[in-house]
Amino acid sequence: MSDYLSPHYAQSVLIIIDFQNDCVLPGGAMEIPGSIDVLPALTALCQHMRSAGRPIFHIVRAYLPDGSNVDLCRRSAVEAGASLLTPFKEGADFPDALKPLGAPPLDWEMLLTGNEQHLGDCDHVLYKPRWGAFYQTPLEHILRTLAIDTLIFAGCNFPNCPRTSMYEASERDFRLVLAQDAMSGLYPQGIDELKNIGVHVKNSQDIISTLVKG
Repeated sequence: MSDYLSPHYAQSVLIIIDFQNDCVLPGGAMEIPGSIDVLPALTALCQHMRSAGRPIFHIVRAYLPDGSNVDLCRRSAVEAGASLLTPFKEGADFPDALKPLGAPPLDWEMLLTGNEQHLGDCDHVLYKPRWGAFYQTPLEHILRTLAIDTLIFAGCNFPNCPRTSMYEASERDFRLVLAQDAMSGLYPQGIDELKNIGVHVKNSQDIISTLVKG
C-alpha cells in the first residue's frame, strides 16, 4: 500500500499562524491565554528549521482602522475604534525571538497587497485576510514552486485560524504535522479530529530530532 501521510521532512516548511503580539503577549489587545507559554518551543523549532535550511512562513492578520478588511465577527468593534492587529503598530508584529538576525521591519504596504516579504534566507511573511492561510493568498503557489509536500503547523489559537488552515492544507493534499507544544489553544478532541484526517501530532523536540538526523 502507498503511504500518503508520513511527513517528508526534507520537503517540509514550518507554518506559524497568527503568533502576533496583540494575541500572544500578556495584556495584548486580543491576548489568547497560554500563547506566551508556547514561545520557547516555537523559538527552538524556528532555529532548527533555519539550521536545516527549511523555510518558515509567518502568516499574519492585520485589521485596517476603518474596518474594511476585517472579518464580520470583529468589524463592528474595529469600526467603533478598537485597535486590534493594526498594521504599522507593535501589536500586529510578532516576537523578535521568532525572527532571524537582522530581519527588517514588516512591510505592511507590501503585505496588505498580497505580496510575500522575505525576512532572511529562510523566513517569509504573508498576510491572510480571513481565517485560513490559503484563502486569497499566494501560499499554495509558493509552496508548489518550492516543491514542498509537508507542512508543519504551529502558532496561536488552534480552534480558529490554525484549525482552518490545516483543513485547507488537507484539502490540497499536503502531508501534515502539528507541533503540539508550539500551538496554543489546543484541546484533546481537536487532536483526535486532526488525527482522523491524517495529521501527525508531535512534540517540537521530536520534529527537531528528525530535522537534525536529516
